[in-house]
Amino acid sequence: MAKVIVPIPSRDFDPTEAAVSWSVLKRLGHSVMFATPDGQPGRADDMMITGEGLDPWGFMPGLKRLTAVGRLMRANAEARQAYAVMLQDPAYQAPLSWAQVRREDFDGLLLPGGHRARGMREYLESDVLQKLVAQFFAAGLPVAAICHGVLLAARSRTPDGIRSALFGRRTTALTWALESAGWKVGRIVRFWDPNYYRTYVDGPGEPAGTMSVQQEVTRALARPEDFLDVPAEAPDYRRKTSGMVRDTFDDDRAAFVVRDGNYVSARWPGDAHTFAKTFAAVLSKRGM
Repeated sequence: MAKVIVPIPSRDFDPTEAAVSWSVLKRLGHSVMFATPDGQPGRADDMMITGEGLDPWGFMPGLKRLTAVGRLMRANAEARQAYAVMLQDPAYQAPLSWAQVRREDFDGLLLPGGHRARGMREYLESDVLQKLVAQFFAAGLPVAAICHGVLLAARSRTPDGIRSALFGRRTTALTWALESAGWKVGRIVRFWDPNYYRTYVDGPGEPAGTMSVQQEVTRALARPEDFLDVPAEAPDYRRKTSGMVRDTFDDDRAAFVVRDGNYVSARWPGDAHTFAKTFAAVLSKRGM
């Protein structure tokens, strides 16, 4: 049994990426602990749980609970159930603080994502977490990152401080195709908050996507081609790239996951089951 640490921000992480990963790892016999900035339980992005606020009338208190688009864009029923169960887990209720996490106490590190800038930036920009991630990579321990979690890995530096911890590795992350699709919908349904789906917005005069997860991660790699997306000839290509279909524990046709040695990466919540199962296999192969 491996002992895995999952750092999360105080709020606004993606419930599917955290809870489904937790559920799968537990189901496959691994131990999971959590860490937050202050050692208090975190909370996921509430809109990804309820769907409230993801419709054009979502800013109106009297109509906010009426969901249409929000019902489609929130976490699915299985993920919401996994999140509800995770909230009651003793390890979730008593997390470590980020500063208390010692690399020597764990066998693996899992980095979930999330897109809402309000809470995710403290996670992505944390010097404490970036140093911790770098320690796991330097020690050759298993690391898994999904969606914006890959951005945290990309910002973590090698011991010499010169290169990203992902330099020389192959990875995927939230693709610009998926990020821009969510952003386009968000600009319509949340017209009063059009950048809800963009954690970092492109600057004046910058090409669209300059500050996207895919572009920043790619800039950290040894070669642009080390960023991987679903090949056009892949079986179930449309299922994997539509942004409308998610994997399950027993059906990985919609998923796209990249494994490079002890490092596992994935794109978005729709990959979460396969992502966590692949990471569990890495942990088990090491005899943990």
